[in-house]
Amino acid sequence: MSFFPKISFQHEVEEYLTKVFRNNELIAALGGQEAENKYQSLLSRLSHPPSFTTVRVNTHLASVKHAKKLLFEEIQKQFKGLCVPVLEHPKLQDILLIPVIGPRRDLKKHPSEVIVGAQCGYAVLRGAHVYVPGIVSASRFVKAGDLVSVYSDIEGKCKRGAKEFKGVKVFLGNGISELSRSEIFSSSSPLKGLGVRMIEPVYLSPSFDNVLPSYLFLQNLPSVVVSHILNPQPGEKILDMCAAPGGKATHLATLMHDQGEVIAMDKIANKVKKVKLNAELLQLNCIKAFCYDGTKALSVEKREDEQEGPPFSPESFDRILLDAPCSGMGQRPNMAYSSTLKEVTSYQPLQRKLFTVAVKLLKPGGVLVYSTCTITLSENEEQVAWALKRFPYLQLHPQEPHIGGEGMKGAGLTLDQLKLLQRFDPAAVTLEGMDINSLQDSREDDLISLANKDCIGFFIAKFIKSKSK
Repeated sequence: MSFFPKISFQHEVEEYLTKVFRNNELIAALGGQEAENKYQSLLSRLSHPPSFTTVRVNTHLASVKHAKKLLFEEIQKQFKGLCVPVLEHPKLQDILLIPVIGPRRDLKKHPSEVIVGAQCGYAVLRGAHVYVPGIVSASRFVKAGDLVSVYSDIEGKCKRGAKEFKGVKVFLGNGISELSRSEIFSSSSPLKGLGVRMIEPVYLSPSFDNVLPSYLFLQNLPSVVVSHILNPQPGEKILDMCAAPGGKATHLATLMHDQGEVIAMDKIANKVKKVKLNAELLQLNCIKAFCYDGTKALSVEKREDEQEGPPFSPESFDRILLDAPCSGMGQRPNMAYSSTLKEVTSYQPLQRKLFTVAVKLLKPGGVLVYSTCTITLSENEEQVAWALKRFPYLQLHPQEPHIGGEGMKGAGLTLDQLKLLQRFDPAAVTLEGMDINSLQDSREDDLISLANKDCIGFFIAKFIKSKSK
């Protein structure tokens, strides 16, 4: 039985997804009952965090072995001597995997409560402490130093400053309040510091707040896979079209040994600042970040030779990563998805505009990798089918490493084409949690296999441009 309720959607979104995961191609291949079982499993898995925390080592500054040693010491300190391994991945040799212990079902709940918003709650389930901006409510007499139980208001119905909340709330674990209730809610200016230090979280994951910040980058496993598939080479000119907050851009620069040029674009100025800060923190100099709308990144006029930023001339880039804006339904944990059907279906046309620009900016013989962190057909396999029809000089290409499953049926792609795609599907896992005993009894190969499957929902397609249009 799942520890948390299945993810909930607005009714029209639920109807939409039901049709997606019971499409005729899928039912013909699996049968109606198996298709339904996989869909229900997916809904259950999405509300739970992945079984592993994944960190990418900044190999520009540190070796994996050295970072692993420092991280193991940090985790022992945080977990008070509990022996949780730090694993190296055999195919992704710049990441480290830390198993997540939980859900812990025997934690005692305390009368003093702190209610946090949904996003803060999801961060807590992946190892974070509670910071004051995430706190929505606290019991009447909470003082600094009190033991409190922390809950997530997954539906967003708790009023800020409430003294109690009787609505739908999910238990996240116990912690020690760093502030009194009056300090949290009566401050003349908004506080930003630590609100509750988690000491008994339902899911035990290390906190990465200021932990080896120049050496380690917290990143979901499929997000690391993407950069390896693009496989940038030193000296090349690379475009990351939707780059914020910079995880993939900094990874690309690292894989190139900081030699060449990574153009990182995003249309939101504050997000571009984040890309620049991450590049600076990781000491990568080949990244140039620009605040620019990717749909307008193709120059229709001749560029000046000295012009550095967008828009760019056709066929300017050796490789392009389009990690497209998407409906984000693959993100975990997520217990209540609030977007409307209109919002969900608005991404496909935007993705096609960005893809069209990417194809025109790519040199003949160049590589284009398209990825999303969502589970729909319309943003994934349907986009591949559209791209192959719209741009006959694009060819699907095998992906290396290929760690996820193949593409999902339903978009009219052939079996051979589906095998060239990579879909990370949380429904592939039936495991309901991990305790310290089962962890110690597990073989390392089995743990790696679990990490490959029990991650966020994600999709990757790799194209080669065979000639000029």
